[in-house]
Amino acid sequence: MGGYRDGMEPWRRLVADYRSGLGDGARPDDTRPGDGPPLDGARDAWLAATLPALDLALGSVAALCSATAQAGATGPLVERGPSPARVAASFGSDRLLRLDGRPVPGFAPLSGFFRTRDGWVRTHANYPHHRARLLHLLGLPDGADRDDLAARLADASAAALEDDAAAAGAIVVRVRRETEWRASAPGRAAVRGPLVRAGVRDDVAARPTSLPGGAAPLAGLRVLDLTRVIAGPVTTRALAALGADVLRVDPPVPAEIRHQHLDVGQGKRTTLLDLGDAGDRERAQALLDDADVLVSGYRPGALDRFGLRPPPGAVVAHVSAWGDAGPWAHRRGFDSIVQAASGVALLESADGGTPGALPAQALDHATGYLLAAGVVDALAARAADGRGREVAAALARTAAWLLDADGRDPGHPTAAAPGLEAVVSHGHRPRVTTARPALPGHDDHPAPAHPWGTDHAAWSTPPPG
Repeated sequence: MGGYRDGMEPWRRLVADYRSGLGDGARPDDTRPGDGPPLDGARDAWLAATLPALDLALGSVAALCSATAQAGATGPLVERGPSPARVAASFGSDRLLRLDGRPVPGFAPLSGFFRTRDGWVRTHANYPHHRARLLHLLGLPDGADRDDLAARLADASAAALEDDAAAAGAIVVRVRRETEWRASAPGRAAVRGPLVRAGVRDDVAARPTSLPGGAAPLAGLRVLDLTRVIAGPVTTRALAALGADVLRVDPPVPAEIRHQHLDVGQGKRTTLLDLGDAGDRERAQALLDDADVLVSGYRPGALDRFGLRPPPGAVVAHVSAWGDAGPWAHRRGFDSIVQAASGVALLESADGGTPGALPAQALDHATGYLLAAGVVDALAARAADGRGREVAAALARTAAWLLDADGRDPGHPTAAAPGLEAVVSHGHRPRVTTARPALPGHDDHPAPAHPWGTDHAAWSTPPPG
């Protein structure tokens, strides 16, 4: 197993970087050799890229395993390291997703790379409201297609379009080289601080905060999930796999993308509340009053505008695209958008000029696992003193770690998909096939994703005694 341990070193560097933000109470990495094959040449094709995407993936899952050890977990979570094949499959779950045996398109027609008169841009228009804003910004009719968009963008200025889109609530970024991003104000902000920022709040829980340990170290804890897309839902899916009662709350409009929820909503319940409505806001506050953890993907200041107040002793976690500080803190963003802006897309170019992408939305998934590790560490610390904690992670900060990591491989092989042993199927109408969990010892999710918005706005677990 010596070769396997040698191959773990890049993960250990990531875990060490993650733990550098946790203060004096942090423990060293406690991961052990994994339940997958050795790290040999066959593994090199999983998440193969110029940048060390597999190291990022394995390291983020290892960080969560390490955190569960501190929280008193037992069994495979702390006895094994993550399996490279299973982690690669989980990170690329959108490409393995099948509904009744049919694949699901990853991006909408108006999402992607487009040439402008002075460079490339990347758009994101998967959600109908983002598509509508993009078309309105460019003066295109609602029925415009990809060719119409490409023709309009060909005469546009990439830099001006990026700023105009941000002001209009649309999502467009200029594709940058790594050096340009590092020299920019948002790029400099992205590298500041640890991978997961952690802090102690000045309040104490009014009820017991102990953790049960064992195979389900978060059993009995309640997590209110106010996230969408991938990074935040990956965080709360991992917490659900560790035994937490996770309730996701969404506004009725805009609706979540159905296949996206089916891919990352396992183990959770899901309900609809309009935080702009006084009655629904009161219901949301009542849920939050009884929560141990709040995970939010709203932009900075949104919860304050809604008037939601975390209870004393709660762990408040936040995930964002660009971080909570810096000139882009309030801008919208997704994994593909961060890759384009930060230089990742051009580093992953197949021809040295046309932008490319990592073989999975690795920034989203890795940030999700890192934030989950921060939550588990915060809960373990809270069990000792009852005090609330805050943790935060950002896709751009994770991208900065990846860009700084050793192990670039411009001559990498084509990324290979893990085999059928890495997927699992559930249900009917539709039958959903997706990747197995990345956590060691978890061969399946605790439950398939509930249909979006179909659960009661109530906790399923009784209050702690």
